[in-house]
Amino acid sequence: MSRQIVLDTETTGFPHTEGHRIIEIGCVELIERQYTGNNYHQYINPEREIDAGALAVHGIDANMLLEQPRFAEIAQDFLEYIRGAELLIHNAPFDVGFLDHELAMLDPCPGQISDFCTVTDTLEMARKLHPGARNSLDALCKRYGVDNSGRELHGALLDSELLGDVYLAMTGGQIDLGLQTQAEEQNWPMPFADQPLPAVRIIHPSVEEREAHKRRMEALRGES
Repeated sequence: MSRQIVLDTETTGFPHTEGHRIIEIGCVELIERQYTGNNYHQYINPEREIDAGALAVHGIDANMLLEQPRFAEIAQDFLEYIRGAELLIHNAPFDVGFLDHELAMLDPCPGQISDFCTVTDTLEMARKLHPGARNSLDALCKRYGVDNSGRELHGALLDSELLGDVYLAMTGGQIDLGLQTQAEEQNWPMPFADQPLPAVRIIHPSVEEREAHKRRMEALRGES
């Protein structure tokens, strides 16, 4: 079973080596490339002020977080949630650096993010697919026709949802062709050549689906 978690964080500022902390974690779960709804979202009290530059990006001020738990209080639940998964993160060194910094301040330190799961940097993926192009999340949403009109400010859960759509679009042609092997492993029945095939059911796309497909193809042509 392929379990992936799209993850994003918001912070008090940058870098963590100057004492900046995580204030929000947002995660979206994918199993076999399908959204499950088993998401994780948590605001965190950083016990410090938030830089003006960071506040302008995400709009979260310190007063809004006074009643939220501290990272130490949510660390165990968070680590259990991501355990064994592949994390999909845009500009992974930033988020992983902050998460490892938070873990290092725990007593005892439970380890690093890499001890619990693997990490894939979707920014590096995008740079390889589109060298020389802008590969911010907003740019990728535009390129792949993902609606980000509600993204007036950054938010960890919203950005994870958008990145999930972008990732699925970026990797849409990378489908596992080992279907027979997978069927054998799952003990699924396989059709035999001497058996009649069932009638093909034709499902016509709706008007909305045709319009969405049209927009997607226009977006792809615009990048070619």
